[in-house]
Amino acid sequence: MEPLSTELSRWKDNGQFLEIYGRKIFVVTAGNEKAPALLILHGFPTFSYDFAQTLSRLSQHYYVVLHDHPGFGLSDKPEHYSYSLIEQAETALGVWQALGIQTAHLLAHDYGTSVATEILARRQRGTLAVEFNSLTLCNGSVHIELAHLTLAQKLMRHRNLGPLFVRLANKRFFKQRFRDILGQSDAITENELDILWEGINYNDGRYRLPQISQYLHERVRFWHRWIESLQTCEFPTHVLWGREDPIAVEAIAQKLAEEIPHARLTWLAGLGHYPMLEDPVQWAEAVIQFLHAIETSISEDA
Repeated sequence: MEPLSTELSRWKDNGQFLEIYGRKIFVVTAGNEKAPALLILHGFPTFSYDFAQTLSRLSQHYYVVLHDHPGFGLSDKPEHYSYSLIEQAETALGVWQALGIQTAHLLAHDYGTSVATEILARRQRGTLAVEFNSLTLCNGSVHIELAHLTLAQKLMRHRNLGPLFVRLANKRFFKQRFRDILGQSDAITENELDILWEGINYNDGRYRLPQISQYLHERVRFWHRWIESLQTCEFPTHVLWGREDPIAVEAIAQKLAEEIPHARLTWLAGLGHYPMLEDPVQWAEAVIQFLHAIETSISEDA
């Protein structure tokens, strides 16, 4: 296994590995364990490091739990594995159970929003051991019919072209395409892009992307199951959106805000598909403001 850069090694030192259903899953926790828990599900094709610049702020108020999905970042990336969103939901629930999480706020970005909706579908059927006080959805294409997929996404989900594409793609290509989905192309540093690329490549991760990309088909196949889980969600939901996102476009955020009961829509002007990386302070403050109002209401009702 290749050695880690200094930056990624520091991130690794922040966390631990838990064995969940026979796989090593990298988990980062921050904050006081007695504080309200905030569970975060990261996006594709990156990993928990997406939230590194927000962690110190969020952990002042919450017990933050992040993990790398199987196939991502520092977690195991088995060659022979389904990488179904359903299994990703199983892993997330396994991590939270191992940490003894019983009640929490749930926050999901991009790919993580589909993992979250599968978890909500199970909750709707009464099969969860964790209860949620709120949900935050950030720049995810649950409404796949409204998404503007990139050429790279379309190629990677192709069973024959996908493996060839990821072998040909290099760091320069990744950086160029990543900057294309930001509100401003210079919103994040070269160093941050290097770390993200390293996490994608670590332990042959780049070669798992075509397998993982089959989740785009699942978004169509399980559309009714997952959208229904949102339409029947009875706790407060925050639709927190980088408004300049060229993939998970404005129409998706507007649709979610309309169909989810008790939903609040917050636009992050000038930010794109990765608002937590583009403006960590603004993004974190929007998260905290929403959750603070919920915690105040819970305290008043106690």
